[in-house]
Amino acid sequence: MNAKTAELEITEPILHDELVERCKRGDSRAFAALYQKYAKAMYNTSLRIVNHTGDAEDVMQEAFTDAFRSLEEFSYKSTFGAWLKRIVINKSINQLRKRKMDLIDIDKTNIGHLPDEDGPDEHEMQMKVEDIKKAVTLLPNGYRTVLTLYLFEGYDQEEIAEILQVSHATVRTQYMRAKQKLLQHIKQGLS
Repeated sequence: MNAKTAELEITEPILHDELVERCKRGDSRAFAALYQKYAKAMYNTSLRIVNHTGDAEDVMQEAFTDAFRSLEEFSYKSTFGAWLKRIVINKSINQLRKRKMDLIDIDKTNIGHLPDEDGPDEHEMQMKVEDIKKAVTLLPNGYRTVLTLYLFEGYDQEEIAEILQVSHATVRTQYMRAKQKLLQHIKQGLS
């Protein structure tokens, strides 16, 4: 990494904080700049969860609207992008709840614990990124949501349980089943 790249990495959060401050003062160009900076990433985050382009667009727009209305509450404890992503994820999950996402709380069932299975060797599953993305879209809502939050958004299972308001055991089970189902779709050629 050269000195210029390092300088850009250090100053980028400062520039975003300056944009947020300008937004708080009502600067419409700053609103547009923040929107341009984060819209695509927030849309993709939502799309991975809701799996529907129209819903993802709605979630993204609502998230920006809420974020811009609540800028006074933004306290710089995280980056603006991380704060906005949390809003997008929460709104995406609420959108799924409206569609009655299929998450079954394992603690409230008689299923018991699933045995740890030695699944297929994941290292031999060298697939193209697009094939995996297509396979993820075929997963049921609950599986896709847990898998997306864990693998793509970087949340740990305890955080996912808190976000989804289910037990850690439920998240663990949904994640294991999602991985199995994903691998099954990939082996079957995405059918």
